[in-house]
Amino acid sequence: MTLPTITAIVVSYHTGPRLHECLYALKSDPDVSEIVVVDNGNPVGEQEWIDRFVAKSDKVHLVRDGTNPGFGAGVNKGAAGALGRLLLVINPDAVLRRGSLARMVGAMDQRAEPVLVGGKIFDIHGREERGGRRNTLTLARAMGFGKWTLENDPPPRESIEVGAVSGAFFMIDRQAFRSMGGFDEDYFLHVEDVDLCRRVIEMGGSVVYQPHASALHYGSTSDVPSDAVLEHKAQSLSRYFRKFARSRSERWLVAILSPLMKQALKMRG
Repeated sequence: MTLPTITAIVVSYHTGPRLHECLYALKSDPDVSEIVVVDNGNPVGEQEWIDRFVAKSDKVHLVRDGTNPGFGAGVNKGAAGALGRLLLVINPDAVLRRGSLARMVGAMDQRAEPVLVGGKIFDIHGREERGGRRNTLTLARAMGFGKWTLENDPPPRESIEVGAVSGAFFMIDRQAFRSMGGFDEDYFLHVEDVDLCRRVIEMGGSVVYQPHASALHYGSTSDVPSDAVLEHKAQSLSRYFRKFARSRSERWLVAILSPLMKQALKMRG
């Protein structure tokens, strides 16, 4: 099977040494045609390591302009100059398992376009992490009326269509991503992936989970304060529910609940 060209996009912000593992795995994978590292901000020593890594390979390119516009905007910057027909977006603290890309490409066959494919994200103990396969996020599901995440369901034997996959590890056609406007840059951190998946489905496309494509995710490698991350997540959830509210009563409920988002996330732990 001859695969189309694939550009891997890695957005890094104070990631730490796990970034090295991520990039070495991508560089050694024969199915990765190009790597774009988007440096949203790293310590000087880490920037020097990135510079050396980029200089050693013609297929690795660096985007660095001294700003940190957020994860989604960082991916958009990387995608703007990407050459691959397909884009692979992967977290800087995730390590791609060899052979996964062919599985993801195969899962795109005979699906309604645009197609966005995610895979299994597992921790260092081999356990599937939360968020890799989900239903579409609605206000009712967020309030506990219905199931959102599906990682506790039996794993599917083959690829299946779902409501959302994780932005930590997914593939999409480059032209489709650009025609959709990429990630919504009004999300700084978190929920931009859920938003993108919902837009794909609302356009008549497919969001697919491929259980035989996977990546090891270390997680919690950034030194960003947890309270700041929680604040961004609460703001992003509020934006998402406002954006997709379909009735006056839903918009009214979102307005009431938005100030409580951060506290609800803290209680959930």
